[in-house]
Amino acid sequence: MRRIADFFASFRAPWLFAVGAAACMAVIAVWWGGLNQDEGWYLYAAQLVRGGKLPYRDFFFTQGPAMPFVYSVLAPLWGAGSPLHGLLGGRVVTILFGFAATAMAVALVRRLVPDERRSLAGFAVFAVLSCNLYHLYFTAIPKTYALGSMFVMAGFLLMLCGLRISSATGPGLLFAAGMSLAFASGTRISLILILPVAGGLLLLCFREFRWAFLWFGLGGAVGLFMTYGLFALEPVSLRALLAAQSYHAARGGFDPVFAIGSVSRLLRGYAALCVIGVAAMSLARSTRQSVAVDSAAHLTMWALSFGFLSVFLLQLSAPFPYDDYQVPVMGMLAVVASAWFAKSRGSGARVHVRSAWFALLAACGMSFTSPLLQEWATYGQDRFWSQKKDKTELAKLREVAREIECLDPTGKMLLTQDLYLAIETGREVPPGLEMGPFCYFPDWSTDRARELHVLNRELMEELVSSAPCGIAACSGYAFAIAAPSCRETPFSEQKRYFELLKKNYELADTEAKFGQNATTLLVLARRKEAK
Repeated sequence: MRRIADFFASFRAPWLFAVGAAACMAVIAVWWGGLNQDEGWYLYAAQLVRGGKLPYRDFFFTQGPAMPFVYSVLAPLWGAGSPLHGLLGGRVVTILFGFAATAMAVALVRRLVPDERRSLAGFAVFAVLSCNLYHLYFTAIPKTYALGSMFVMAGFLLMLCGLRISSATGPGLLFAAGMSLAFASGTRISLILILPVAGGLLLLCFREFRWAFLWFGLGGAVGLFMTYGLFALEPVSLRALLAAQSYHAARGGFDPVFAIGSVSRLLRGYAALCVIGVAAMSLARSTRQSVAVDSAAHLTMWALSFGFLSVFLLQLSAPFPYDDYQVPVMGMLAVVASAWFAKSRGSGARVHVRSAWFALLAACGMSFTSPLLQEWATYGQDRFWSQKKDKTELAKLREVAREIECLDPTGKMLLTQDLYLAIETGREVPPGLEMGPFCYFPDWSTDRARELHVLNRELMEELVSSAPCGIAACSGYAFAIAAPSCRETPFSEQKRYFELLKKNYELADTEAKFGQNATTLLVLARRKEAK
């Protein structure tokens, strides 16, 4: 009994339970997590890059180019013949990036606080991120969040280490820190604000850190050139890159109701982080000592805080500020909150272990009560009766992919705007459909659409009526979104496209409650006379 008591009184016990909880939640997020349309077109962009094509020049892409290039190297992990083929492999790769970002956040916070508080601070970061089902899900689905977060955490970790080393290694680490934060902006464009925030603080502290800002800035400049330079030097790619930024602003306006809802959902998703933050603030008033151990750590804490705030406000100002937009910078907030949480606890190993259990129970408890679990298990409620799912959305996707293979075993292309079906079947989509449901640009002229590799009304009609594929798969997202404003396409126009499809395709199967938001999927086979 004494050995058991000693075990639970040490940091080994909460770490063991935390790692086990994180592993279980990771499996749930990867396999049970709901489908998201973005997953398909991000992975498809990586496959195009692996095939020799470039974003902006050969296909339209609205984010920075870093993610397609990084994922193109790993594309065989979810390609045909892989044990984890399809979306499952893409999710496994992505969640590994997410765990790498968390590991760097743990390493960073341990260097920010005094030695006797490192264990608690590191554990708190791990608990509120890796034992958070919301965070795990959005760093499991192949979007820019996991990779962007990894570059951000790596940048701050390298910056802190570089500031503390006075030898020749220090400038090199600062140079690498700037590059890493530049790569973060090359993954998700809104993260670009972190680079000038951190560089500006280094400049303000010139008396103490001397030319650190210069090395950091050079690294950032080189990183930005490596990320965007190739496209900026080519006129066609530059026009498409700038058009991608107009895409983000095309929805227009700012609605405070959406912003309030976004913050509300974010607070619910990171409730455990809020709990330890409140706990830290409630007890931190009793001491006036700084949480940081030296001036380098102090500057890093300010850079994390201001960097988080700048990106948070930028993304909150979007016309539709989805709460998950903030996921790449939540690791920054977790580091700051956990450092203060560790500082606010009393002295002594037992106090710190009890605080670790508190953080773990808060994280696991909030994950257990997450509405995501119900969303992944049911389709909602029909009056009195809950509509349970008989299989996960990912399993249904794989089932539909097998059916398409049976209908068209030799086919290489698929006419669809549900790009995760193209990933799952290992097929290409016709040029212009690379962005899935976000590829239809009715407000742009035909010449401009052709130049930027996007579709307008005429090109969409031409594509649909030409029957280039043996199979067409149309969910509720097909022809429904008029990008870049993302208004709903008029019903008469949607009907026109389906009438054109009927001339060359016939209904082969119907899948109810398929994919994101459970719409009806129509699987259409090309008519013999159209072949």
